[in-house]
This record gives sequence, structure tokens and C-alpha cells, in this order.
Amino acid sequence: MLSCSNIYYRYSWKAPWVLEEFSHEFAPGIHLIKGYSGCGKSTLLRILGGYLKQQKGKIDIEGYRNNGTKFQKRDLGFVFQQLNLLPLASVRRNLHLAASLAGISRTKRNENVDRYLGRLGLETFKKRLPKSMSGGQQQRATIARALIKEPKVLLLDEPTSGLDDLNTEVIKKVLQEFIKDDGSRVAVICTHDSRLDKIADDILDFNRFLPMEGHLEALA
Repeated sequence: MLSCSNIYYRYSWKAPWVLEEFSHEFAPGIHLIKGYSGCGKSTLLRILGGYLKQQKGKIDIEGYRNNGTKFQKRDLGFVFQQLNLLPLASVRRNLHLAASLAGISRTKRNENVDRYLGRLGLETFKKRLPKSMSGGQQQRATIARALIKEPKVLLLDEPTSGLDDLNTEVIKKVLQEFIKDDGSRVAVICTHDSRLDKIADDILDFNRFLPMEGHLEALA
């Protein structure tokens, strides 16, 4: 469904490689990418989503020639750490815009808005602006926005960071249900959160790709 072959990436030509000869196949299911800060987790996620371009190597996505704009609009759900909700649009409007860009009909958009806001406990917040919500509520709204078009590929960067156990359980349950609803979907999650381990079909440890930074060695 989603694979990468011999990926190389660095942020400038003088910098060391963040990713070097990285290959992996992401089969349908939930994949966790774990590792120390700076080990390349978020970089890989942005490359998979087409927001960064690797210097070498290839990304393959079933049904697409590349991971460009068409894929991003229709079949990619991406949750950034920065959340990036539109500040002047209500939660409901944020979700509708994402679904509209994907070409989903108004009837289906309305159904999905109610479905995913309901699953994430945000029914009463749909008319609210993001700034009037807590950080945790905004996190859940961002996940709902990523799910609204029911994408084939879901990429999430630290989706439970800072959340309490109960809200983390809600997100775990929603992600499991979403992946099981359609056996061809792939979720790749960058995380430090061990609470997500139980829902993973695969855990990829990025610590093996880079040496531990010096200031961490004494704590290992």
C-alpha cells in the first residue's frame, strides 16, 4: 500500500543525512515510529506525505504515480504537531473544507462531520472557533479533520502528546476503528507515547538509524 525505497534526506548539502538508505513497507494497519528527538521521525512523515522531497529514493503509493497534490487532497490525512486548524473557521467549517477539497459530496460531508466529531467527543464544539477550545480539544478536532475524508493513508505526528489517559483512550479507540473499518488503510504515527503500543501492528525503532546524542549517553 505504502512503501519507501532507499530514501535519503538532509536539510542542506553540508548537513549530515537525516535519512540514509532507508527502506520500509507499510502494510495496511497501524505503524508506530519511535525514537529520540531528532532521529528523523517527523522528517520521514513529511516525506511520505509529499511535504518534503527526498534527495534520493522512491515513495510508492498504491493507485498513485507519486505522493503529490492529487494524493494529498483525496487520500491523505495528516496531523501535524502544530495542529494548523484555520483560526477564523469553526470546527465544523474546518472539517467541511477538508472534505470539500477531497471532492466529497455535501451529504457525505455532513454525515462524516457528525460521525467523527461524535466519536471524538466534540459534538457540542462544532460551532466553536479553535481559540475558544483547550489544547486537547483542538488536538481531537485536528484528528477529526484528518479522518473526515476517510483517507487511505493517515499520518500523525505526536497525536496524543500532552493528553491525559482518558482522552488518549478515546483517540486509540477511534484510530483502531478507522483502520478496521476498511482493511486497506494505513496509519503511520510518530510518537514517544508508550500508551499507543497496544494498538500497533508494527513498531519501527528509529534509534537504530542514528547514534545516540552525547548528552543522552550518560542516561542510557
